[in-house]
Amino acid sequence: MDSAIRRNMGKAILVLTPIMLSVLSGCVQVTAPDKPIVINLNIAVRQEILLKLSAASEKVIEENPEIF
Repeated sequence: MDSAIRRNMGKAILVLTPIMLSVLSGCVQVTAPDKPIVINLNIAVRQEILLKLSAASEKVIEENPEIF
């Protein structure tokens, strides 16, 4: 009789455990904010272009200044 009570108790625990967990677990609600989210990005972009001219290209520029 003792083993029958233990089996029934084990079955009861298996059945009641999910029920107890669902009762004890909290409810999580996710809602969208009323105002839009604003992200301020202050980005400084610095761009440098370096142009190195060889002696031959400098000569062409001097001979044909109207090209540039």
